[in-house]
Amino acid sequence: MIVCSALMIWKSLMVLTESESPVVVVLSGSMEPAFHRGDILFLHMGYAPFRAGDIVVFKVADRDIPIVHRVIKVHEKPTGVVDILTKGDNNSVDDRGLYAAGQSWINKEHIIGRAKGYLPYIGMVTIIMNDYPLLKYCLVGLMGLFVLTSKE
Repeated sequence: MIVCSALMIWKSLMVLTESESPVVVVLSGSMEPAFHRGDILFLHMGYAPFRAGDIVVFKVADRDIPIVHRVIKVHEKPTGVVDILTKGDNNSVDDRGLYAAGQSWINKEHIIGRAKGYLPYIGMVTIIMNDYPLLKYCLVGLMGLFVLTSKE
């Protein structure tokens, strides 16, 4: 029942935010001082055009983990296609080296959402669980034990 409720909440958030992932955790320091490792970002896609200064979360081919960076250039073509260049605030160069081979820009199809709010450092729990998988398995086992031994 709890799993079904969590799934329904997640799917509802996806519809409301128009984003495939309404919440993400910042995994690196590339956006400091704006966001720190472990901050949780709340995303919303929306229909407003992308502008320089927007903080977006995007995925590129051959990378499983989404990237949180700021839009630094937007190039709108006459055909309506919008090319976007991003860069981490704490990085010295733009993200062309992170994009797929031969790719110099990202497009709306690559973007998961725009950062609309955040909770500082709350996502450190997720990072610790990924860095120390044994801890994750112990906590999951402990939760399972509590479920099995509860008297409800």
